[in-house]
Amino acid sequence: MFDTTTTNTEPPSAEVPIDIIVRTASAADAKYAFLIAAEMKASAISRGTGIANRSPESLMGKMESGHAVIALSKEGTWAGFSYIESWEGGAFVSNSGMIVNPAFRERGVAKAIKKNIFQLSRTLYPDAKIFSITTGAAIMKLNTALGYEPVTYAQITKDHRFWEKCKQCVNFSILENKGYSNCLCTAMLYEPPVLS
Repeated sequence: MFDTTTTNTEPPSAEVPIDIIVRTASAADAKYAFLIAAEMKASAISRGTGIANRSPESLMGKMESGHAVIALSKEGTWAGFSYIESWEGGAFVSNSGMIVNPAFRERGVAKAIKKNIFQLSRTLYPDAKIFSITTGAAIMKLNTALGYEPVTYAQITKDHRFWEKCKQCVNFSILENKGYSNCLCTAMLYEPPVLS
């Protein structure tokens, strides 16, 4: 199993807070799924934006399959989370569900998770195009630093299962009315280098 454990012994100015461990999630992390799902929902409500609800069971599945990254304090408090989904037979991969526990925000946790979920995606799906759709400027900035570029919706997955997940979003009617060609989210895409 790929291990993206990140521990930091550098001073607090380093990219990962010294009291945070970022690693590939496992079945043992299922105990955090209800807390993470609840925070995803609360965050969507407080921002008034369109994060789709995820069930604790779906998050547990991502943890158990090694398709998620979790950040934990050394005391065992969940600090953040994100997961991977593949589409069109692995041609596309989405990095989804990025959430940081409010107690750990503004400490570099999102950046560490984003780097780890990106690396896990590249390891598990080396030939896949990796995409993200977001309304968050911070996520757009992190994506850009990793080599993502803004693209049209036509350039990301056409898999109806992906777009079905948007039905839970408060902005779904906009997406539907525009024929799934755009919405409030910005689509961003990383294309792996072509080996010759």
